[in-house]
Amino acid sequence: MESTGAASATDRLSLISGRDVRQACRTGVFSGQTSGAANGYTQANLAVVPSDLAFDFLEFCRRNPKPCPVLDVTEPGSPVPGRVAPDADLRSDLPRYRIWKNGEVVDEPTDASEYWRDDFVAFVIGCSFTFESAMLRAEIPIRHVELGCNVPMYCTNIPCRESGPFKGSMVVSMRPLSPADAIRSVQITSRFPSVHGAPVHLGLPEQIGITDLSRPDFGEAVPINEGEIPVFWACGVTPQVAIMNAKPPLAITHSPGCMFVTDLTDESLAVG
Repeated sequence: MESTGAASATDRLSLISGRDVRQACRTGVFSGQTSGAANGYTQANLAVVPSDLAFDFLEFCRRNPKPCPVLDVTEPGSPVPGRVAPDADLRSDLPRYRIWKNGEVVDEPTDASEYWRDDFVAFVIGCSFTFESAMLRAEIPIRHVELGCNVPMYCTNIPCRESGPFKGSMVVSMRPLSPADAIRSVQITSRFPSVHGAPVHLGLPEQIGITDLSRPDFGEAVPINEGEIPVFWACGVTPQVAIMNAKPPLAITHSPGCMFVTDLTDESLAVG
């Protein structure tokens, strides 16, 4: 699935802080994918579920910390993620949303205010776009950033641990790298466990159930050059598969690649 309303790389790169991105989304100036925007600021996935399902969803995340590292949880009805961006509004501050009804996507608006309910609990979940700035600083090329497109994401055969109605397999994002850069990327991204950490698989996509890299389940395909291998990281779109399987009457997530950009800095999440 291609990103909708994508802005140019220049437009993204002109958004230099999390607040810049959120304001551009809130005012309708920006509605594209966020890779490369506000480098140095932590990007995050969004999942919003009714409060009667919130504990089961939180437990799903706890049982599956690699694809679902929780950065913040809101109070019921509140759209404000006080820990990661206290002046934000999760109803309007992402470029694009997905609206789910009974496990089906029914809308992809740029503002989710009309769907918000007083019993909603929002989960802000770490995103691999965060560690990309560390990779770029190490001069490791990132293909989808170079091309100004959305990262390719794939459903796998890696099962997640279930919690209540939430279940499914892990979704991964892929970046093609030379073997030497793949080794360096493992070293770099392992310092960021709050945003998926080190890769979950390298080199043999068929072993994790991916049969055609040219047909991602989410995002956009990117070329893999001679001498490169595909490197796969756990992806925060995994909760969307769980929501699809749980079939809540109403839920909200980000549109893949259209992330929430927080006030946290990447380095504040680094360990070691």
